[in-house]
Amino acid sequence: MRAFGIILSSMIALHDVTKTFGSRVVVDHVSLAIAPGTTEILLGSTGSGKSTLLRLILGLLPPDGGEIAVDGVPVTTATRDEVLRRIGYVVQEGALYPHLTAGANVTLPARADGWAPERAAERLAALADVVGLEPGLLAHYPAQLSGGQRQRVGMMRALMLDPPALVLDEPLGALDPISRSELQVQLSRIFAELGKTVVLVTHDVREAFVLGSSITLLAAGRVVQRGTFDDLARRPAAPFVTEFLRAQTPPPEMTASL
Repeated sequence: MRAFGIILSSMIALHDVTKTFGSRVVVDHVSLAIAPGTTEILLGSTGSGKSTLLRLILGLLPPDGGEIAVDGVPVTTATRDEVLRRIGYVVQEGALYPHLTAGANVTLPARADGWAPERAAERLAALADVVGLEPGLLAHYPAQLSGGQRQRVGMMRALMLDPPALVLDEPLGALDPISRSELQVQLSRIFAELGKTVVLVTHDVREAFVLGSSITLLAAGRVVQRGTFDDLARRPAAPFVTEFLRAQTPPPEMTASL
């Protein structure tokens, strides 16, 4: 596969990826190598290209140029089922089916995959424990759950088939500030406990600080800087990096870095 050697050591790899819509360049020659077991934050404002990058990784959009691989498999040649076996996908409030109970939403991938009911039920109970969801809530419908509970159910569904990687698109954006802060801490614990490769899209600096092993800051479809939060705060690659970080009120533990 040409000189795309980074796929050998990366769970998710992008090499010189581009995507345009009409005359607008949305992703502009982006290369990333995301190591197994790490959490990569795609950070940027609306229109920076971060959500488009996520859709490219998932195979929901074809790139106009470049190469993408997940777990060593090129996304452009993989079937949709092959991609979904390698990546769990979480969106705002879980995107749950309203006519199914929480438990039925979670086990839907297992049923589609032909799992025995006993195996699905065992996995369901284990996942409820991992995300801290009360077992009794699994019999409730999405409309009967809070935003944070729906997000936990969405996480459980993404984890049902135990994929090696997770991608999350603004997963906490619809929550109130208190629920968002609480779930950020819980997600950090879950990511560390599961040891999966995680790619999370957000525009929230605090979220990036709490959750990310590495942060990729995007603007106009380009990577402005990639590194730890401390790298971006103390060694900004461009004035835009400092401006972006300071545009949001940081939590107290971040103030020293800024």
